[in-house]
Parts: sequence; C-alpha cells; structure tokens
Amino acid sequence: MAPFQDRLVSIARAVSFPGGARLVRQGETSRGAFLIRTGEVEAQVALPGGGVLTVAELGEGDMFGEMALIERGVCSASVIARSAVEGWFVARDDFRAFVASRDPAALEVQREITRVLAEKLRALNDMVRDHPAEEDRLARAGLPAADPLAGMARNGKPSFDWRRFLPLLPIFERFDAYEMEQLLSISSVLELPRGSWLFGTGSAANACFLVVRGAVEVISKLQDLERRVALAGPGELVGYLAVLEGAPHGAAARVRENTCLLEFPARQFLAQYERNSSLQHAIHQSLLRSLARTNTQLTRLISHARLTSSTRAALELEKALHAQVVNVKNQ
Repeated sequence: MAPFQDRLVSIARAVSFPGGARLVRQGETSRGAFLIRTGEVEAQVALPGGGVLTVAELGEGDMFGEMALIERGVCSASVIARSAVEGWFVARDDFRAFVASRDPAALEVQREITRVLAEKLRALNDMVRDHPAEEDRLARAGLPAADPLAGMARNGKPSFDWRRFLPLLPIFERFDAYEMEQLLSISSVLELPRGSWLFGTGSAANACFLVVRGAVEVISKLQDLERRVALAGPGELVGYLAVLEGAPHGAAARVRENTCLLEFPARQFLAQYERNSSLQHAIHQSLLRSLARTNTQLTRLISHARLTSSTRAALELEKALHAQVVNVKNQ
C-alpha cells in the first residue's frame, strides 16, 4: 500500500464483503473511496444494447472512487466482489474534514489525489487523441516545436488594471488575501495578440498560465491532423498538468483572441502548490472540469464508433469512460 493510502486508512472505517457482493451500483450517488486490503473486485457497466462489459479488475492495494473524495458525482460502473474482500472505506465528508485541518499529512494526501487524477486525465486525453473525430482538420503550418515565449520581455506595463479582475475569477474563490499575494508574487503579466503561441506539443513545461482576460485554445496534433480539445477563458489554468507531472506538454496552446495572462514559472508554482491548500483545491476543480470535457469527447467518440459499426473501438472507449468508476458532476 502506498504511503498516502496509509494516511487515508487513519480516517477510514474497515469494511468486508463476501464474494459476489456489490460494493457500488452504476448510477448511484458516490459516497467516497474504497481501498482494497485483500481480495479482488471487477467494475462492470451495463451496455445500452444489453449485456455487461467488464471495464476494470482491481486487487490488493488498489483504490477506486478517489474522485468522489473531492466532488459529488455518480458511479459510472458497478463494482462486484470476485472473492471475499477486506478493505477500508473513506467517506467524502471525513476526507474533507481531514483536509480542512491543514495537517501536513492531509496536504500530502490531497497532492497524491491530484497526481492520480492527473494521470487519469493524461491517459484519457491520449486515448481521445488517438481516435478520429469529426472536428479533426489538417494541421496548419507554424505549430511551435520549442518555447515560443523564450526571450520575451516580462516587464511591460499592462494596458488595464488586471488586479481588479482577480476577485471575480472562480480560481480564487477560497484564497485569502495573503494566499493570493503569495501566488501573485511569483507571476508575470503577459498581454498577447490573437495567434500567439504559449507552448508547443512536446516542449518543456517551463511555466503554466492563468487566463485573466481573453481566451486560449488547446490544440492536440496527431500526424497531419489537429483538433481543438479545450478553450480556456478567464479564470482557467493552461499548461498546469505538465508542470505538475514534470512532463513535456501533451498539446499546444495558442491565444484565441487578444489575451491577458499571468505566467507562473514551473518551479515556483510547484513550491506554492506544495503548501497552499486553496491552490490545491483550485487545481482539483480545474482537473475535474478537464475530465468532464474529456468524458464528453469520449461519449461523442463512442456514438460515432457505433454509427460507423466500429464495435471494437466503441467497446475500447466504453472501457476507458466507465473504468473511472466515478464520473464527477461538473458543478
């Protein structure tokens, strides 16, 4: 069992189920997360045309339902015990109380939940990118391979009072004045015209960005095709996933309209993230919105695969969608 799971056990209650028992039911409201100490379970989803599809198999040391710890949602699959199962159940309310305590161990657990969600999102995005969609178009020339902002001056004077906008942005909903100033102290303000690139696919994640005004589109590229996978408006973070994972950017980002951004250097942003529970919460919310967008894209791809009689592709996508076990409502 991972160290963060040991800490979760401290706020969990022990549970046991006989073989064949149903731990959660597809469609019911999620209540929290399960950690398996011994035994095996499988996640099953009822298919629209009838029948059942096994979308995941889990055993000793595995956890499922972790998204329910940070937001209310519904179970996207039923989980059935294949053998006698012993483990623990962590209720969402107990987890929230644990995080609210500001205990360093609680912040560590919250960061680990972020890491798990980030891994899920990247894997799902890779799957979505690898399947053709109606919105695919021929890639335009000029996609950047390196850092397009390298060498750009950061000391320009913005054309408007951007600080006045910040309290209106949902990302700062839980920030107190001190936390906000700490985050702003590491930022630079950028005003970029339509068509400017922030980063390219595969480039190093040297920074992430917060849209203050305007919009940024995130573009995924596969071979000679490209697809817009997200449009980030005021209050949304761009490029943070690669920064959190210490990985290259999985997509490119371009300014959709004249935009004002806050740029956060990767190292300083991670240092803030380590100790700021309000920033951790904001990142959780951003991850959940991104997961909701990706799940919408998965659902559209499943419908397209069924219409084109691509049964194998539809089943593969069904597995990816429902293996999350909990689909969080984007509230």
